[in-house]
Amino acid sequence: MKDIVFTAKQQKCELRWLIAAIAVAFLTNIIAIIVYKTEWKEAWTQLIWVIVIGIGLYALSIGVRLVICCIRYLFRK
Repeated sequence: MKDIVFTAKQQKCELRWLIAAIAVAFLTNIIAIIVYKTEWKEAWTQLIWVIVIGIGLYALSIGVRLVICCIRYLFRK
């Protein structure tokens, strides 16, 4: 069986994608607080949902990148 190697470079890249997804979710929360004029404590009290949405965005980005990779593979041959 062939081993799958997940190099340090790939790990750093995936960590950047995850941080970016969580940052987008957090910024969306901040924008919603400003738009709807709610209390700023919601930035911290809703943090668990921000993380869950960030992980969802990360999963969505994995799916999009996988589709792009498959399309490139199909058109390469």
